[in-house]
Amino acid sequence: MAFPYKTIINTKTRQTITFIQTAASTKGALLEMETTYAANSMMPPPHFHPQQSEDFTVLAGSVKVNINNATQILQQGDTLHIPAGTVHAMWNDGPVPAKLNWKIQPALKTEFFFETITGLANDDQTNAHGVPGILQLSLTVPHFKEEIVLTKPAPSLQKFLFIFLRPFATWRKKQAIYPAYIN
Repeated sequence: MAFPYKTIINTKTRQTITFIQTAASTKGALLEMETTYAANSMMPPPHFHPQQSEDFTVLAGSVKVNINNATQILQQGDTLHIPAGTVHAMWNDGPVPAKLNWKIQPALKTEFFFETITGLANDDQTNAHGVPGILQLSLTVPHFKEEIVLTKPAPSLQKFLFIFLRPFATWRKKQAIYPAYIN
């Protein structure tokens, strides 16, 4: 469970997240984090947040942001607001780590998403880029559908595919979230 100043480190993506304010500490209004993107990190899958906006402030280094297929670079001191429903991805392809303040409103279950994905990566249940396998995704993606939607394949295709795969994932003893990662 996230709590103020808890830090999680994803060993695959090398991203560090320190929770500053959590859903519990803000009564669900806000999740505030400080994150460090490792140098030369990979672009994550394009996604959007159906019900949440995000605000970023670059504290050190620089990051690339792809918003609706247009890429821009944010430098130290720059800020960015991403409205709910906006397709985006953020990464650091530069030679030094990038540190950002990151606010998500409302908090919803986003901290559980980060803890789950980080836990899976650290337990070697993802590929080299920190992405879980398709059976795991068939449970985790629908569980967090209010927080995050991947854009590829198309969400309608994902829904059909995940419904088909869900029994196989359950048979393989996979879960949408794991108590060990969020407790």
